[in-house]
Amino acid sequence: MTPPTVRIIHSGHACNVEEERHTERVYTIREGETLELTCLVTGHPRPQIRWTKTAGSVSDRFQDSSVFNETLTIAKILRNQGGRYYCKAENGLGSPAIKSIRVDVYYLDDPVVTVHQSIGEAKEQFYYERTVFLRCVANSNPPVRYSWHRGREVLTQGSDKGVEIYEPFFTQGETKILKLKNLRPQDYANYSCIASVRNVCGIPDRSVIFRLTNKTASPSIKLLVEDPIVVNPGQTVSLVCITTGGEPPPILTWVTSNDSLPQRSVVKGGTLTLPAITSEEAGVYSCVASNNVGNPAKKSTTIVVRALKKGRFWITPDPYHNDDNIQIGREVKISCQVEATPPEELIFSWLKNGRALRSSERMVITQTDPDISPGTTNLDIIDLKFTDFGTYTCVAALKGGGIPEISIDVNISSTTVPPSLTVPRGKSPLVAREGDTVELECLVSGKPKPIILWSRADKEVPMPDGNMQMESYDGVLRIVNVSREMTGSYRCQTSQYNGFNVKPREAVVELIVQYPPTVEPVHMEVRQGLGRPVVMTCRVLRAHPSRVLRFEWLLSNRLLNAGAIDPQKDETEHTIRSLNREGWGEYTCNIINEAGAGKCTFQVTGKAYPPEFYYDTYSPLWQDRPRVYGFKLQWTQMNPNAVDRIVAYRLGIRQMGLQRWWEQEITVEGNIGKGELMTHNLTELIKPESYEVRLTPITRFGEGDSTVRIVTYSGKCSKHGEFHCSFEEEPICMFTQDKNDNFDWTRHSAATRDTKYTPNTGPSADRTGSKQGFYMYIETSRPRKEGDQARLISPLFNVAPKNPYGINNPPAYCFGFFYHMFGKHIGTLNALLKQKGQMTSEAPVWSLSGNQGDRWKQAKVSIHPTSSFQVVLEGVRGPGIEGDIAIDDITLEEGECRDPPPSDANALSTSSHIWLLCATLVLTLLEGQR
Repeated sequence: MTPPTVRIIHSGHACNVEEERHTERVYTIREGETLELTCLVTGHPRPQIRWTKTAGSVSDRFQDSSVFNETLTIAKILRNQGGRYYCKAENGLGSPAIKSIRVDVYYLDDPVVTVHQSIGEAKEQFYYERTVFLRCVANSNPPVRYSWHRGREVLTQGSDKGVEIYEPFFTQGETKILKLKNLRPQDYANYSCIASVRNVCGIPDRSVIFRLTNKTASPSIKLLVEDPIVVNPGQTVSLVCITTGGEPPPILTWVTSNDSLPQRSVVKGGTLTLPAITSEEAGVYSCVASNNVGNPAKKSTTIVVRALKKGRFWITPDPYHNDDNIQIGREVKISCQVEATPPEELIFSWLKNGRALRSSERMVITQTDPDISPGTTNLDIIDLKFTDFGTYTCVAALKGGGIPEISIDVNISSTTVPPSLTVPRGKSPLVAREGDTVELECLVSGKPKPIILWSRADKEVPMPDGNMQMESYDGVLRIVNVSREMTGSYRCQTSQYNGFNVKPREAVVELIVQYPPTVEPVHMEVRQGLGRPVVMTCRVLRAHPSRVLRFEWLLSNRLLNAGAIDPQKDETEHTIRSLNREGWGEYTCNIINEAGAGKCTFQVTGKAYPPEFYYDTYSPLWQDRPRVYGFKLQWTQMNPNAVDRIVAYRLGIRQMGLQRWWEQEITVEGNIGKGELMTHNLTELIKPESYEVRLTPITRFGEGDSTVRIVTYSGKCSKHGEFHCSFEEEPICMFTQDKNDNFDWTRHSAATRDTKYTPNTGPSADRTGSKQGFYMYIETSRPRKEGDQARLISPLFNVAPKNPYGINNPPAYCFGFFYHMFGKHIGTLNALLKQKGQMTSEAPVWSLSGNQGDRWKQAKVSIHPTSSFQVVLEGVRGPGIEGDIAIDDITLEEGECRDPPPSDANALSTSSHIWLLCATLVLTLLEGQR
């Protein structure tokens, strides 16, 4: 058992990786590329890996989450996703291992030039000095460098007396302001600003051109509309904006106070059209003109959509006598309120029993009352008489018409009575189950009947609809899907609207929401050996009602025990003094109240925990027979003493892709200690194959949890240092497709390849003549076009030189492969060399073009390595679809090529340098736990 160690490696499109102080590394990447970081760990048991991030933008979602696997991938990375990424590995031994890497995202936006002019008059003199400032700004990382050009002339500080180039003191960065003093004729020219990050990450320079003339001026505009514009709903509104000045010609845009134009709006040049306008589309609309000279010009207008909404009334008895009802000889006031847009167009009229009513000494009509909210009219009846009883109608309209009127009837009679409010018997407290629909009820009487306002009486929290108050016209508050948080007191009270404007009446309704017990654990697996005690505890977290709680313990639906829960403990236990075979199974504890039951489940088992493979195993054990090898399997057992003694392991092995498992039993003598390393040799593994290995512990209970790993052999390495790949297995000997080419090589066999679209091209068998054998080829059918390239890259061959001081006289190696180039549109096959730390060689070490006939041929070339390297096979598409190139049986062996095949007239052979370590290529172990 070893504590964890960790290091971070990267792949993908890194521009540069630099080491910094405190062992932190900086990884730079271009915006839009894919970030891929892999955490390599060692230690046993295998550590758990977690990626986290600090710094960066608050809007970056990665800050709020973690990635629990070895590789962190962010496709199309954005500038705000830069920051420090941490990889943490822990396995319970010692301190967790932590490494970090800082990711710096590089980008360069197009620069923007803005122009400002200043014209000042000198005192008592008759000339003007005109100065122009050109300011260039571009967002970038790393910091940008600016350069100015006038036509083809490069402008620098001091090169022209009429020019100053400087950086304002209040900004950071390099030179970006060009000052032209007292404009001269030669200053009227094309100016270009070039922004550069010096090709960092391959980011090219960006530039912008501004033409300065003697007519250059900031924009001015005019709105050909009134302000405000008052319209009826359904009308089509057109706003017209024209430019009245500005050079270069300004660009016009429209904006609203809501930041976005209505979806149905149409913008054509400087005209904004709003078809069939609605009240929701009312607001401030602005026309903005910009030409990068001076400040943008902005003109605004307000669109008002006429409307009448929500009419209400209330009756106020004589306020001077503290009356709560209407009495003959006293004063009574009827108030009527309407929401109107625009409010100044609102007009009221009053009717009594359908006939127009005029203001008089005893019937005083007030159109608007400044003490009450806008849109209110009052009718004061002084010295109420019996003849004044009747129906009064308040009519609201807008000047000019076009909007339907709102009329509100108010009855004044001897039967008009003030409101009263009561809670029906049995309706408080109201008991409900969580999830029910409930109706809280207050009986409201009075004529006319007022609106009821509901709110929380016990705390300042919103009502179920999110508002602090809810209206009800019948006194009933209906709550759907009631939850436990809604338990509490609810206040109902009369509103002044549609009733008497008297002191509010109110009542309180208690709501009690019952819910089943919430318990823990919901599910737990208990592993224990035979003859040992087992204690299971089910705990109550919350319940309502909680006074009377009962429990039931069951084993597979058979009742074991039942009773009442001690309110002092809020939990119940079930104990098995000595576990026997009949005691294995699912135990359920139901804790029950009036609302239902909460359930704890315990799965009691003698199942052994899974073994853990020791993944730091280095290399296979090659046997004397060709194409046969063995492998030393190593593992430890998780928690071996938690259950009965492990008596054996069942070992299963199968070739990847096949259904059949070969199984055998590995006997275990004695007890297994915690962390004890066990081994078993796998033999008779035929050919370079991928194998799935499954290991299952066995106790008296039976089989425990299995663990699976995949062992992948990428190629065959003989005792003489030869590498050979025939592409017979899916991993294709750890060859990879180049991410920067136009398309990929395809693995296929003649038995499965469909050739109906490309007849008279490609091989009819692999190099050995087998139709079942596999090879790699390029498919040149559409959408491929002439010149498209597919590149296949070998694994990295890497050895330490025999001479510790370097390779002065590198040994030779022979690189060989078979090719098939048959078809009238065959393009080119190139073999290239890619050495560590260098780009792929521009000139191929071997090249061949054109139709070579329907047969496999062999190519060999001698190379002399100086560092770790990869070989690249590049297929180039020819002029048509009958141009499929195939390769097979790639070899690399020590020594000069002894008998190279006869070279064609157009074949090219070149020497290069290489050295090889066979062992690094042989084995890749891919971990899998399940």
